[in-house]
This record gives sequence, C-alpha cells and structure tokens, in this order.
Amino acid sequence: MTASIAVTGLGLVTPAGIGVDDTWTGVCAGQATAAPDPALAGLPVDFSCRVPLAEQDLDRRVGRKAWRMGRFAKLAVLAAREAVRDAGLDPASWDGARVATVIGCGMGGLEKLEEQYARLEQRGADLTSPLAIPMIIPNLGTGEVSIDLRSRGPGLSPATACASGASAIATARDLLVGGLCDIAVTGGVEAAVSRVCTIGFWRMGALSVRSDRAAASRPFAADRDGFVMAEGAGILVLERTADATARGVRPRALLAGCGSTSDAHHPTALPEDAHGAEAALRTALAEAGLAPDDVDHVNAHGTSTPLNDAAEAALIARVLPHRPSVTAAKGVLGHTLGASGAIEAALTVLTLQHHRIPPIANLQAPAPEFDIDCVTKRPRQQDLRTAVSHSFGFGGHNVVLALTAP
Repeated sequence: MTASIAVTGLGLVTPAGIGVDDTWTGVCAGQATAAPDPALAGLPVDFSCRVPLAEQDLDRRVGRKAWRMGRFAKLAVLAAREAVRDAGLDPASWDGARVATVIGCGMGGLEKLEEQYARLEQRGADLTSPLAIPMIIPNLGTGEVSIDLRSRGPGLSPATACASGASAIATARDLLVGGLCDIAVTGGVEAAVSRVCTIGFWRMGALSVRSDRAAASRPFAADRDGFVMAEGAGILVLERTADATARGVRPRALLAGCGSTSDAHHPTALPEDAHGAEAALRTALAEAGLAPDDVDHVNAHGTSTPLNDAAEAALIARVLPHRPSVTAAKGVLGHTLGASGAIEAALTVLTLQHHRIPPIANLQAPAPEFDIDCVTKRPRQQDLRTAVSHSFGFGGHNVVLALTAP
C-alpha cells in the first residue's frame, strides 16, 4: 500500500453517550453502563448496555424518515452525520459518486424480526408490516446512511460477526487506495439486544451471569465469566491524507496498516495459540512499516470471556513482550457485536489524539497468568505515537488496525 490514509472524522452513539465527547468522557470515567433491561425481563440474563435514547427521542433526532428504519439503521445515521460534520464535509456540496459507504453489521434488526413474528402468530399476515424486511436486513445500515448523505459510490456491508466494523474500515481503506472513491464513510453498527439473541449467547456460555450487573463485564480479570449484550454505532470518515491536506484538514490520526485473516479452526472459539490473530497483527504492522516494539498501546478485543481473553493476553505477551499499555472498552460499553471494532477503532484514535488511555472497567488487576500491562482504575496519561486495535469474530475472523498519530 502506498497511499497514506487519514481519519478526518468520528461519530459515536454508544451506551456511554450520544456523540464522541459524551462517549469519550464516559469511557474515560471507567463506569460500566450495564443495567436491567425490561425487554429481557424473565430471561436468565436480564440486563444489557443500551444507548441512552428512548425510541421516540431517537426518531426525533433522526427526523422524518425514521418511521421506515430499524433501530440499528437509526443509530448508524446519527453516528454518520456526526462523523461527516466532524470531518468538515458537506453532503450538499460533495460529489456523491466519489463517496463510499462501508458499514459492517453482524445481526441486523433482530428485535424487529421478533416483533413481526409475534404479530404474524397473534394477529395474522395482513397485520404484519410491509417494511419488515428493510427494517431487518443488515445492509440497511449502509443503505440508509447512503440515502441520508447522498453518497453514491461503493456501498458495502461486511458481516464478519464481532469483527464487522473493523472489516468495514479495512475494506474502505482498500477502496481509497485503489482510487475507487475519494471519501469513505465507514464503521459498524448493531442493535441486536433481542430475547432470542440474548438466549442464544447465554446458551453458548458467552454471557456473564453475575448478580452484580454493573460489574459483570470485566475483561482480563481472573473471575471474568462472559460479556454483556450491547448496542451502538461507530463511524469514521477516511480520506487519502493528501486530499485532506489539500482541503486544509489536519487528520485526527492515520490508518497506517490493516491485517485480516481467518483462523480456519472453529465456528466460535479462538484457537488457544491465536495463530490467525497473530498473523493479522503482524500483517497490520508490516503494512504500517512498524516493528512490534514500535507499538505503544493496544486496544484489546477483551470480551471478558474466559477462553478468548486468555488467548488474546497470550498473543499480546508473545508478540509485544515490551508490555505496551492495554485497554478494553467492553468493561464500560458491553459488547456491541458488529459495531465493536469500529467503536474501538474510534476510541483508539481518541486515545492517540489525547495521549490518554481509558481504564478497563471493573478490573483491579489482570489475572496473575496474564503478563500484560492493563490500565485500571483511572485513565493513564502516556506519550503515544502508535496503537493497534484488535477485533475477533465468530467464524474465525480476525482484523487488526494499526493507527498512528498524524
């Protein structure tokens, strides 16, 4: 890869807040957002991390077309608008044919699917919604953002489970490098805190069942027992650095390298030696022209599940033995599934920009067997030049993004 890629805009809608500033403040405070969820009442796991917007408030922010959108698409539209504003771009004046929209989503509108199935069973086919399909299918996050922003370039919706948002960013980078667009609105979205999805993860043993709900997600802790379901959206605006410079914009960060691999191992389990994740990490660093000891910071995938945290901690210690600082946002935000890789990439950009590392919520110290430098209890100030963001998904998908200060 020869073209330098700049991150010029960020947009976030997360359980910690609406917008980049509120999310960053919440994540740096290290306060978990897990709380009882009325939609999950009566289930073995009845709590989640929700975006703090009631549906009517979300609709009001989105505007007149909200009635036709699933919740996940609404979140994507809000985050994309913020990211484009942050980049100093105006969709009314850009050449939409040169703007790509690449937004990953793993699940789509599962809540709407459950609602429509119940209506079919209880009230009959004639009373189901003619908008059910566009409110459910995962690519409508990309579709509605493209409509909202009038972006007519490549429109793609990677679905690599919990790596979807990071896969989207890597794909958007490739479109820019290949000259297929000049601007990419990219990231991930998910709003799949549904009863069936929650029960499915619970039956797999992936969810925390702690009675102390606020302390349930605890990445890299010795007593971790699973993640907490969450929703949210993270959008980045990417441009070639030369183009950003030409319009007088200083990048928030540079996307210096991307690594994407498959484990070819198991539908859900990360291999104990994390060979695919290691290959993705080494590829991202090689693309960026970096050695492992150049890495100052790791934004870990950190799901708070016993096996995945163990494999990731071993990977970090093996490839980065100089012990860079490590954080994991899922302690605060829960697991936003297909949005997580993009949200965490955005947080990594902010970490580089502010030289401030958010703490891992609910973690006093990492498990004794983990030889990694976890940031705990309070934010850490650190001079940072280079960071990596890890994303791993069911199906054996691994994506690592290498980001550098501009």
